[in-house]
Amino acid sequence: MRTNRTLVAAATAVLTVAAPGTALAAPADEAAPSACRPANHLARIAQDPSSAGHLHFRVTLTAPAGYAPCRLAGSPTDVGFSEHGSTLPVTAGPYGDQTGAVTFGPGRPVHFDIQVRNNGSTSPADEASFTLQGPGGAIPGTSVADGTFVVSEGTLVGPVQPGA
Repeated sequence: MRTNRTLVAAATAVLTVAAPGTALAAPADEAAPSACRPANHLARIAQDPSSAGHLHFRVTLTAPAGYAPCRLAGSPTDVGFSEHGSTLPVTAGPYGDQTGAVTFGPGRPVHFDIQVRNNGSTSPADEASFTLQGPGGAIPGTSVADGTFVVSEGTLVGPVQPGA
């Protein structure tokens, strides 16, 4: 009789599944994936207030629950822009302090600025691709942000800052 109860308890434990919309807990020794990896965060572009001679667009990165916080530093690199899938011939450089580091992860959004010369020669864009930097260098992979914005020659990208 004891053997049957043990088998029933073991079978019940094996067959237990989470209700729809919930997740089973990962074993304690299994680390959550990094929020800094491109597949593990979301990025959106929105217009920010203009300054003298420049348009500004804020790229906000957010990470859903379940990802591990990570550190980002400096401006993203390898920045490219496109409109409806066509690559735009604009190269963006960095500006600002490249040495500061910020923590990014669930509940801790970050942002960076795309600064565009407002000289009347802008091109519409709807996507930016970029490589995030950590304190130790580039984070592998290409992140992508979408939204409505413009770019021009001389476009600059600011360092990652805390907050949305």
